[in-house]
Amino acid sequence: MSWPSGTKSFLACAPVSLIFALCISVIGCDGPKTVWSTESRSPDGKMVVSARTVRTSGIGTGDPGTFVYLNWTTGSQDPTVILAFADGPGEAGDSSVGMNWLTPKHLELTYRGRRVFDFQAIRCHGIDISVRDIAEQAADSSIKH
Repeated sequence: MSWPSGTKSFLACAPVSLIFALCISVIGCDGPKTVWSTESRSPDGKMVVSARTVRTSGIGTGDPGTFVYLNWTTGSQDPTVILAFADGPGEAGDSSVGMNWLTPKHLELTYRGRRVFDFQAIRCHGIDISVRDIAEQAADSSIKH
């Protein structure tokens, strides 16, 4: 079979170009990145609560959002998610979570601003968990003055 002029060079370069484009697209997706994190131990030292905000950098690299975990300080078990809320792409605002141990068995989580929770536990591993928006409290106190 005889190929039209220039077709052979195109067919020889097509696989190389396809492989190059595929490599560039994979390199461009770094995966999820933690952009904020913190942790706090319970007053009796038996539990630890940790939080992190994750941002994605490409299609299919995970869910962006803020996640709070509770775990024992001893042992090798996986932490348990006790609070999760989504941060949409490009959404501005404070995604941090405050963690205040009121007692060794009561944890208060605070956040600022309107959030849509994907998950919220009220009790985990014998710990009572309360969640409060501190922006609402600040707005209420400014209105009363």
